[in-house]
Amino acid sequence: MVQPKQMKRRKFLKGLAAGAGVFAVGPTIVPSSLFGANAPSNQIIMGAIGVGGRGSSDMRAMMGSSNVRMVAVCDVEKSHRDRAKASVDGRYKNKDCRAYNDFREITRRGDIDAVVVGTPDHWHVLPAIDAAKHGMDSFVEKPLTLTIRGGRALADMVSRYGRILQTGSQQRSAGEFRKACELVRNGYIGELKEVHVGIPGNNKRCGATWEPQPVPAGFDYDFWLGPAPWEPYHQQRCHYQFRFILDYSGGQVTNWGAHFLDIAQWGLGMDDSGPVEIIPGDCRFPTSGLFTTATKVDFTCVYANGVRLTCKTGGANTRFVGTKGWVDVSRGRLRTEPGSLGSVSIKPGEIHLYRSGNHVRNFLECIRTRKQPICNAEVGHRSACICHLGNIAMILRRSVRWDPKAERFINDSEADRMTCRPARVPWGI
Repeated sequence: MVQPKQMKRRKFLKGLAAGAGVFAVGPTIVPSSLFGANAPSNQIIMGAIGVGGRGSSDMRAMMGSSNVRMVAVCDVEKSHRDRAKASVDGRYKNKDCRAYNDFREITRRGDIDAVVVGTPDHWHVLPAIDAAKHGMDSFVEKPLTLTIRGGRALADMVSRYGRILQTGSQQRSAGEFRKACELVRNGYIGELKEVHVGIPGNNKRCGATWEPQPVPAGFDYDFWLGPAPWEPYHQQRCHYQFRFILDYSGGQVTNWGAHFLDIAQWGLGMDDSGPVEIIPGDCRFPTSGLFTTATKVDFTCVYANGVRLTCKTGGANTRFVGTKGWVDVSRGRLRTEPGSLGSVSIKPGEIHLYRSGNHVRNFLECIRTRKQPICNAEVGHRSACICHLGNIAMILRRSVRWDPKAERFINDSEADRMTCRPARVPWGI
């Protein structure tokens, strides 16, 4: 429930926005010239939705900024939200943080400017859309979406409501990845011909058979399932291991591919587009047990300009191959052939890509400036699409043709049905 003081603050700020001729439900950030740089009204008021592993890290990263005030946390597991509340209260040395089970208790508060969404993949879109509708910006973990249609709906909604969304594909804010893509985009390796993406193999295993388990006390399992089909509880279905079940995620393709395929898209200059054909290779899937995502990834994307992108299990890198050399980039490492390319400085008149030295800081700055962040909703959606397209082709075990403008498969109703998922009531988009 919004307190009178909170409602008064939001109404006053909306009035300022309306008087300035800007979007009426814009950020509740007031210029420091009105109140002073340290005034409470100059802070970014935030809530965190999904505060398990990665979500908890994102929440703490936001609180590392003196301009952020975290006021609410949400998780369907009581132990997670209690721990997160204790972390927030400890940071500000009070007991003011509110803890919720239902994300709508945060997205519909009148005093919050932005949210962090660190839920499992199948719960990314709905809280982010609800936040956008209620005037909030969002930092949403990667992969941005579970489905192609969900991604399009989220990107369109963020645009419609004039919100800021940063996807958690933080490699774009690392210098080695930007340098690699600038070398490619400026032709230092000649004409780009191939891109090779390596992603790690599965780091979790499950047995060939399993039995339902009692739902642990304090865990709202039905809410955790949310839009996904109902299935009996098992500890390996939830938390980190949800990544290996297709109802909730896309395996290592969406886990690591959302990073290294994102860099491939950046180097290709395809942030607003995608491939036209996807061809499965020697991929493998489980034949028993609880996990259903690929155990061996192998697919190729063909772009309209003839460039072929392959994604396979093995490594953690993106390699661009041209007619005059190659660039290979991974976290903390940039290799080139010829080796001299590594010391090249991009000239003033050449292509300079978006520069961000810190992914979280970039998001917070964009909340204030209303400029697009380095990995906005459209970028996050298009990169996630590559992951989903690869999974669809591997599951179907046949080539599929894709129209990146219409975001539909060409004369392929079977594949088109896989661009979305039926949702349990009331969790449809």
